[in-house]
Amino acid sequence: MKKFSLNKWVKFSIWGGLYLLWVIWLSNYWFLLGLAIIFDIYVTKKVHWAFWKKKNPPEGKQTKTVEWIDAIIFAVVAASFIRLFFFEAYVIPTSSMEKSMMVGDYLFVSKVAYGPKMPNTPLSFPFVHQSMPLTNYKVNSYVEWIKNPYRRIAGLGKVKNDDVVVFNFPEGDTVALNFASQNYYELCRMYGRDRVNSDERSFGKIVSRPVDKKENYIKRCICIPGDKLEIKQGEVYVNGKSQKNITNKQYNYIVTTDGSMINSKVLDKLNVPNDDREVISGGNYFLPLTQQQVAEFKKLSYIKSITRYVDTPGKYDPAIFPHSPDFPWNVDNFGPLEIPKKGATVKLTKTNLPIYERIIDVYEENDLKVSGDQIYINGNPATEYTFKLDYYWMMGDNRHQSADSRYWGFVPIDHIVGKASLIWMSLDKDKSFPSKVRFKRILKKVE
Repeated sequence: MKKFSLNKWVKFSIWGGLYLLWVIWLSNYWFLLGLAIIFDIYVTKKVHWAFWKKKNPPEGKQTKTVEWIDAIIFAVVAASFIRLFFFEAYVIPTSSMEKSMMVGDYLFVSKVAYGPKMPNTPLSFPFVHQSMPLTNYKVNSYVEWIKNPYRRIAGLGKVKNDDVVVFNFPEGDTVALNFASQNYYELCRMYGRDRVNSDERSFGKIVSRPVDKKENYIKRCICIPGDKLEIKQGEVYVNGKSQKNITNKQYNYIVTTDGSMINSKVLDKLNVPNDDREVISGGNYFLPLTQQQVAEFKKLSYIKSITRYVDTPGKYDPAIFPHSPDFPWNVDNFGPLEIPKKGATVKLTKTNLPIYERIIDVYEENDLKVSGDQIYINGNPATEYTFKLDYYWMMGDNRHQSADSRYWGFVPIDHIVGKASLIWMSLDKDKSFPSKVRFKRILKKVE
């Protein structure tokens, strides 16, 4: 007689119970039919589910090839399940979050923190985000035969102010393949939409992507739905109060020496990456620095002055959201602006429409048109609009070197992927092994 722990009914009870808990969490009770499969696998054994394996091989052993196939299938299924419902690995590709997050940091992103988001396009190649490897973005890793609406199952909490969040890039719905890493809408503002769309030789094929296949970005959530944002002289105010101090927040500074060049070893010691070492002229540098780095620079005898760069209030920057001269905002002076909240209603005018145009037309899928001074939504005259989704405002801690909400606006709730939780590895691209490993950052909690 087999041991009790290996009894087929015990196995069915354990796996059936775990499966039942998963179905309850998923809240899709059609999946209860899967209990019949589990019952057959462990109890009745009428169907040969593992078709790649011999049902009753000689001497009870499988070939090495079959054993490898079995192991690979199990690994792919298990890893895909964990990646979808619990956590996903992510690497920091740019300096927009320096020094809180550094280029070369490898993170675990928690899906359960805000609740796992169900895939819009479930038919996709495992472990590949949007394009097949070695195809230069030319071949999609997914097909859109099945398209699911936004749905998020229960999580441990909600997005809070100052959380470090991974999300799908809101303006990543359209991409010019020759400039796949750049914002298509920014290209249109720079070169004109007609040229970008028609000049395939220069810009490449124009493709659209579903929400879950847009590029992943990581930023800090500055404002949650209903918050009021204002940026004055580079300082962020939320609901009239200064944002809490972020230790590793960076700004650009003009560093002036007595004419001496700053030794590269000094810049290494002060943790200034090679890509950030911009020399304006002999003895003048333009560097992104934290307050701690500024204090260290001031200790150097040949440093004459360190001045933080701040853009002029009222100076209009067309690259800054909402890209309208009616809102003469720039990277250091922005707002006031209220972050849209589900169920809230806003008055609509031709003046403020640039703020809400993308929300109404793209994120919430309405037919928006303007004729003269009249705004039409789904064919009906509109003087106000009620939001269907919650929205968030994301900014990088490297305030002058971050393409964030100041450039492209709000992040809808259906674009939120998860919360950055833990750095499991960190590699400095400017150094060689073993010094390139940032041992102090390994297993560090993201704050």
